[in-house]
Amino acid sequence: MGTLQNGLKAGLNTTWTLGKIIFPITILVVILQYTPVLPWLVGLVAPFMGLFGLSGEAAIPLVLGNALNLYAGIAGVLSLELTVKEVFIIAVMLSFSHNLFIETGVALKVGVKLWIVLLVRFGLAAMSGIIINLLWKGGGETAQYGMVPKTDSIPTGWLELVMLGVQKASFGVLQLALIVIPLMIVVQLLKDRNYLQRFSEKLGPFTKVIGVQSNASMTLVAGLVIGLAYGAGIMIQAVHEHGVSKKDATLAFIFLVACHAVIEDTLLFVPLGIPVLPLLIIRVITAFVLTIIVAFIWKRTELQKKKGASIAND
Repeated sequence: MGTLQNGLKAGLNTTWTLGKIIFPITILVVILQYTPVLPWLVGLVAPFMGLFGLSGEAAIPLVLGNALNLYAGIAGVLSLELTVKEVFIIAVMLSFSHNLFIETGVALKVGVKLWIVLLVRFGLAAMSGIIINLLWKGGGETAQYGMVPKTDSIPTGWLELVMLGVQKASFGVLQLALIVIPLMIVVQLLKDRNYLQRFSEKLGPFTKVIGVQSNASMTLVAGLVIGLAYGAGIMIQAVHEHGVSKKDATLAFIFLVACHAVIEDTLLFVPLGIPVLPLLIIRVITAFVLTIIVAFIWKRTELQKKKGASIAND
């Protein structure tokens, strides 16, 4: 009974923490979507699309995906006539950088610095788009889309617009609660029965490869399976309860930025008619390579600081 109560309490606390980020931001972005602000942002981004081998109108799904989520980005793709190559590039870029406002807010709650989050997410998105555009010479045929989601009716006034924002924000928080609360109860059960420690030990070699301590392993698994925001919910608890250092939290977050929700995010792109296996492989390899490089540089920097301090003391 104590396990259930503690898990429920942790789940509700995490839902409240993330809900305070998700609710107001979702309302704001939904309102902006139906104002001149979003078209203005698209106009700013459009001239740079050529760098990634994309047409100017491809800025629409990129802006929607970053401002809202992958669902909005995919809806933007489905509203345009694009080539297979363009859709694949958009999919890869959005897999690294999407739902920016909410997931950045979550990262700040964890303790990851803002400049790191923005540099990694935008950097990976831009670099992947440029590299794929340069290396892939095919994919010129028009993309054939599968399932097309139903479009919502356009709100006719400010009251309808605000109500739409509240509706989407409420559903987002409810969806979060339905995932986070049971997840926290399971985590509490694993912790109380010492399963978490055993699981972390088995994942030791994996976490060691990317330079992260084993006590952050549950965070990595949760992020890989159910997403960055939900994985961050466990990370917030781990930072406070399990002694996860800011370094490990940052490295874990960098890994999850490149590769999170691998099942859901990959399947979402299936209706767009693009090869999803290469998309998954790109994300996994990028996550490992980037995190290993950052961990190596971080370790070298720490050793140099210790060496300098030792020389100064002598």
